[in-house]
Amino acid sequence: MAADDSGFAAFVAGAAGRLLHVATLLTGEPAQPPGANPRAERLLTAALGATYAHWDRLRGDDPYVHARRELAVRFARGARRFRRGRGGPLSGLAPRERLAVVLLLYEGLYEEQAAALMGLSEERVRELCRRGVGALRSGPVSAPATAPAPREGAAA
Repeated sequence: MAADDSGFAAFVAGAAGRLLHVATLLTGEPAQPPGANPRAERLLTAALGATYAHWDRLRGDDPYVHARRELAVRFARGARRFRRGRGGPLSGLAPRERLAVVLLLYEGLYEEQAAALMGLSEERVRELCRRGVGALRSGPVSAPATAPAPREGAAA
């Protein structure tokens, strides 16, 4: 393995888990059980492939930023394929809303950065995020899990 290849392998070892989580949120698939997110895995594989293709040119740049940009762009291009989520936490949101929520709230980008990445105005990104968060808040709320009541005579 060449020195650049080992650098890429180290990057993937360190960042793939978080990037897969981002891809899973974007595609609207459940994160559990393992393997339940094949669309997210394909999206991540394509983004990492594009990152590897540009690896030599990323010398001073953060490869995570490049891989995240590839994820976002590839997701946005194929948004119609991701229109309906598959039971993930953000599956009830429209694809653009999912992208705005993930970039702003999960990844912590500024509105200007997310707007540039999405090719939209800051106001539009803000509105998409606001609508997405509103939909999440008004969605069905499941009852919190409660601990089983202790049996009579059992030590507490």
